[in-house]
Amino acid sequence: MPQAVQAQDRHPTRVLVALPPGSTSDVVARLVAEVLRERLAQPVVVENLPGASGRVAVQAFKAAAPDGRTLLLAPIFIPVVAPLVLKVPGYDPAKDLVPVTQVGKYEFALAVGDHHPARTLAQFVAWAKTNPAAASIGNPASGSLPHFVAFALGQAAGVDLLHVPYRGTAQMESELVGSQIAAGVGTVTDLAPLHRAGKVRVLATSGATRSALLPEVQTFREAGYPSIEFAGWHGVFAPGGTPAPTVERLSEWIAVSLKTPEMRKRFVALGLEPTGTTPDELKAAMTADRARWAPVIKAAGFKAE
Repeated sequence: MPQAVQAQDRHPTRVLVALPPGSTSDVVARLVAEVLRERLAQPVVVENLPGASGRVAVQAFKAAAPDGRTLLLAPIFIPVVAPLVLKVPGYDPAKDLVPVTQVGKYEFALAVGDHHPARTLAQFVAWAKTNPAAASIGNPASGSLPHFVAFALGQAAGVDLLHVPYRGTAQMESELVGSQIAAGVGTVTDLAPLHRAGKVRVLATSGATRSALLPEVQTFREAGYPSIEFAGWHGVFAPGGTPAPTVERLSEWIAVSLKTPEMRKRFVALGLEPTGTTPDELKAAMTADRARWAPVIKAAGFKAE
C-alpha cells in the first residue's frame, strides 16, 4: 500500500465539498467518506467549504499536500464549467485537479406548470413562438448548467425565451408550481417528485436515453433536438502532484464499492446513476464535456466575476 494512504497515519483523510451540508454533493461526499473509512480503518471527515462558485473549496484543496489524504468531491461545474464562465477561476483543472473517479451521473429536465397548455415539447415550442412575451423559463442560478440547457433549447428551436435566474432550486420550483413562470429547467432528481405529484409536467429530459426516474418522458433527442444531450456528474479529485499509485488505489476502492447493490441503491435514491470510472475515463469525460459545453456557454455570452 502506498505510504500516502497507510492506516497508521495520524491525521484523518479529508473530503472537501464546495457546497453546504444537505446538498447532493455533500451527501455523495459522505458516501465516499464511508467507503474510505472502511478501507483505511481510520477517520475520514467531510469538510464543507461553500462560497465563490466553488473557489473557496478549491483554494483549500490546492494548498493541501499531494499525499492522497485530501480529496475534493466536485460536481461537473468546478472542473468543466467554472473555468469557462469565471473571469478569474483561480485554478487550472488540468494541473490542480487530478482525476480519481467519477462517482455518479445525473440528467436535466424541462418542465412546465400543471396549468400550462403544452403537453409535449413540440407544443411548448409552438406556444413560445406565438407567446414570446410570456415565454419565461426559470433556472436555479444564473450561469448554472440548467441555464445553459434552456439557452441551448432556445437556440435549437429558434425561439426567444426569457431566462429567469433564481437563488436556488426551491425558489424556482415554487414559482413554477405557482405559474409565475411558464417553464423551468432543473435536474431530473429535483423535478421528478413534482411531476409525479401532478404539480408540474416534465416535457423532456437531457440524457442519451430515457431517465430511469421518468421512463415515460421522452428525451430532447426523441423530441427532435439531438443537440440537447447533456449530463452532469460528481467526481473525486486529488491535488496536483499526487502519486499515480495512490490515485489508482483510491479510484479502485471507490469504484468497486459503487458496484455493490447497497451502494447502488443509495445512489439511485439520490437520482444518480453510479459510475465508478478509472482516472483516465474521468479525464476523458472532462475533455469531452468541455467541448460539449464551451460553444453553448460562448454563444450565451455569459461571464461571472
